[in-house]
Amino acid sequence: MQSLEAELEEARTLAVDDIADAIESIGFECTRCGACCTADGDEDHTATVFPDEVRDLQAAEGAATLESTAPLRSERDWRDVARPMPYGLAEGDDGLEGETFEWALQTDGCGDCVFYAEDDDGVGACVAHEDRPLICRTYPFSLAFAGTSQPMGQPVDSVSLPTRGGADDLDEDAGVVRAHECEGLGRDISRTDADALARALKERAIRELEEAIAVRDTYDPVAPGPGEVVVHDSEGAKHVDGTPIDDE
Repeated sequence: MQSLEAELEEARTLAVDDIADAIESIGFECTRCGACCTADGDEDHTATVFPDEVRDLQAAEGAATLESTAPLRSERDWRDVARPMPYGLAEGDDGLEGETFEWALQTDGCGDCVFYAEDDDGVGACVAHEDRPLICRTYPFSLAFAGTSQPMGQPVDSVSLPTRGGADDLDEDAGVVRAHECEGLGRDISRTDADALARALKERAIRELEEAIAVRDTYDPVAPGPGEVVVHDSEGAKHVDGTPIDDE
């Protein structure tokens, strides 16, 4: 299995044109169905958000784009935007407790992303669209490298990318563009849109690896008390409200 540093170097060398070619070959057009923004059965919507993206969403324009949606505050608390990634947490007497890694976009009482809204015709949209995180900008695609775990679950389609040398033959270190379940797959996409999506996908892959390396390097185990959650991100250990534990 490659080191995170090796994967980061691989991500940085990928050609945007090759990623765009792969996206074009799969095809995609957003149908605004809302499936990627809402709960999946009993599973709440879970999308990773970087610490700086949380801050961007805190300060994002507050006016919603849909008439059926009440305006949001222009300044939001950390917990209005993000919640601890639920994986690894346990249900205690006082609620969730334990240590976890990274943040997920906050959800509403139905398990949907708090930034998702539908108009009277059931057409969905993001009320913070211009400031949405990279994972939202690039869904339903992800990039993976040799030895990595499956990002965003099992793919329904994938295209291997050429090696750095541009040869037709692929080796085990070549990146893979993966497409995940979405009703918009298989539809025509313009080259302009494919290029924009490819640039965002490469940026996201780099950011995810940089974040993982920083989390690994800054991780210092903390023993949470009853009903307490500690979140480890690239900036260190934090409380659920985003405040650093070291500041106490």
